Amino acid sequence: MLNSAIIGLGWWGKRLVEAAQGSKLIRFSRGVTLEPELVCDFAKEKNLAISTSYEEALADPAIDAVVLATPHTRHRVMVEAAAAAKKHVQCEKPFALAKNDAAAAVTACRRAGVTVGVGQNFRFLPSIKAFRQLIDAGTLGTIMHAEGNYSHDWLAGQGTEHWRTAREESRAGGMTGMGIHVLDCFSYLIGPMQRISALSADRALKLPTGDTTAALIEFADGATGTLATTLKTPFVWRVAVYGENAWAESVSETRLVVHRPKGEPEVIDLPAVNHVALNLESFARAALGQGKFHIDDAGIVHTVAALEAVFHSADANGAWQSVG
Repeated sequence: MLNSAIIGLGWWGKRLVEAAQGSKLIRFSRGVTLEPELVCDFAKEKNLAISTSYEEALADPAIDAVVLATPHTRHRVMVEAAAAAKKHVQCEKPFALAKNDAAAAVTACRRAGVTVGVGQNFRFLPSIKAFRQLIDAGTLGTIMHAEGNYSHDWLAGQGTEHWRTAREESRAGGMTGMGIHVLDCFSYLIGPMQRISALSADRALKLPTGDTTAALIEFADGATGTLATTLKTPFVWRVAVYGENAWAESVSETRLVVHRPKGEPEVIDLPAVNHVALNLESFARAALGQGKFHIDDAGIVHTVAALEAVFHSADANGAWQSVG
């Protein structure tokens, strides 16, 4: 069992703790928050010891690992601090906001001999796992094009005072919270991205981050792709991949639809899973020496590099940017 501390107990930090309940691989026994008065009931219910000091948690010999649910700009320095303290570390997405920071953080963990993971749990969606199996089986043939849209208005009311709406934390509206999941699924399903052209706009929310982003993507193998995300529209999740022989689309966590040249579309409905817990448990297995984290180092860094390319292109009015 990996005894862990959750660093950051906002809505997502709490979600991570709840996801791990009942796991035989990872448990949370400690929490760190700058607002302990807001989590008293939650901490009591989940049996968490609460403090305000990250350094204190890292110094605790009973803690094997830390899971970071903290502002994005803090990720590199916090991952490097965990590595220096010889603690395994999983960091919420985005792992970093720039490729150089991601690479440096991963390198620090490798030098320290500790496991590093990232909160890209959408690879565990049943429809995405089935999608990967479909592609691996050659059902689609040569991949021609991909489309992705992950949007919702769940966070539209946060207001400009929330850290998630600060430009330094969440550039290109929707990308750090939602669009990054599409980028990571593209990487998982199709392969590395080579260059990106993106536009970002502020259509409704008047946020410094903008609220709507669209991107055109060229994959390293020559396939093309498009991505869209907005912070102000009813929920939509859709990832479609078009092949020479067939195309398929993930339209929910548990539904994959396959379109072939003849006949009606095949609708594949799959059992729901706790994909947040599965991601945490992949990290725990790696930390416990029972396997490898499901995303390798190059995969962690590549998704950040693609996100950074979106940022730079949006800042340059859509100019193509290489994915380093």
